[in-house]
Amino acid sequence: GFTDHVALGSEEWNPWDADEKSELAASQQRYEANLKMIEDARSHLEQTNLRVQIWGKAAIGLYLWQHIFGGRLEPADVTAQWREGSQKAGKTYFSFLTGPSVVPGYFSVEAEHVVLVLNGREPAKIAYATQWLHYAQTLTETRKIQHVAVLLLGSEQCNNAWIQPYLKRNGGFVNLLFVTYDYAFVNEEDIFQWPLGVATYRSFPVVEPSWSMLHDPRSYLCNFLGTVYKNSSRETLIEILKQDGLDKLCWIAAREQWQPQETNESFKNYQDALLQSDLTLCPVGINTECYRIYEACSYGSLPVIEDVMTPGDCGNSSIYHSAPLQLLKTMGAPFIFIKNWKELPAILEKEKNLSLQEKIQRRKRLLEWYRNFKAWMRQKFINTLESSFLPSDKG
Repeated sequence: GFTDHVALGSEEWNPWDADEKSELAASQQRYEANLKMIEDARSHLEQTNLRVQIWGKAAIGLYLWQHIFGGRLEPADVTAQWREGSQKAGKTYFSFLTGPSVVPGYFSVEAEHVVLVLNGREPAKIAYATQWLHYAQTLTETRKIQHVAVLLLGSEQCNNAWIQPYLKRNGGFVNLLFVTYDYAFVNEEDIFQWPLGVATYRSFPVVEPSWSMLHDPRSYLCNFLGTVYKNSSRETLIEILKQDGLDKLCWIAAREQWQPQETNESFKNYQDALLQSDLTLCPVGINTECYRIYEACSYGSLPVIEDVMTPGDCGNSSIYHSAPLQLLKTMGAPFIFIKNWKELPAILEKEKNLSLQEKIQRRKRLLEWYRNFKAWMRQKFINTLESSFLPSDKG
């Protein structure tokens, strides 16, 4: 408020005459009325707007934040103990926290709505994820937070039964579940399929398409850099390529053991292979969906996908008429889907006869589709949270 410039003491002269005093009082009232109006407007905004805090406790959170939301993180250093970012999208203000220092109870919960990003790949990860769920449950029970959604890197065999008791539909507290792979319980009501995305745990970057990525001729028809498991379709793939001498036209680097940590050199090789090949071969691993599909899209290299269901509990329900890769197919992914690698020689033969102009058009279509896919996933994510978390206007 306003303070008098002169301290009022018995011997002090008061410069304010009556008029000025009443003007000052009126001014003070106007100031307070304005303040109240701003406060009211702000609280009204907060009624219609959502504040959502995303706790990124699995690398897939970086795909959500940096690739799908196009969000930034400070500090930029990927090894930092604590990284955060924020952005407004739709009616929602999102903040994102990640890093080893984000530990239950040791950071401030600054929103009533939380998205918890968890890894449910294997027992040790599930045990860690469960601690986070119990923390969120306590916050819900003590009314510190209102709603919880979970974004889950699911099991490659879709063994996600452990999460079911936490869902609201089963008497738990989790309102929404977004989960990777063709999980049979996806119903588009409270359980949604989510894309696996790129390997952010190996720091795969957000790639901005360049003129040369679109227009330059590429040195190889196709690439496959990866692990070849004994008695897998990957062995068949390598044999087929060698039979017809097609391995000379493609960038093939097979290893016998999976390596979780890339060296700088192997990672650069892999990115170069994607950038220098017209097609990226995507044989099934433990699941049909793999990081390679999205990484190839990032560089405009068309995925050739072995379109077969893998063993496990994925996709075995009546709505999955087009499993695997239900989500990508529903979104009209312009990939080449094959049932057997014996189809590959004919595809590569056709590839040899494509003009550069035809390849440029195809790259444009692929990059455009991928950009739209990410935008669509972002919008779907926001809409789903808003329609579930915001009070519905009934009146």
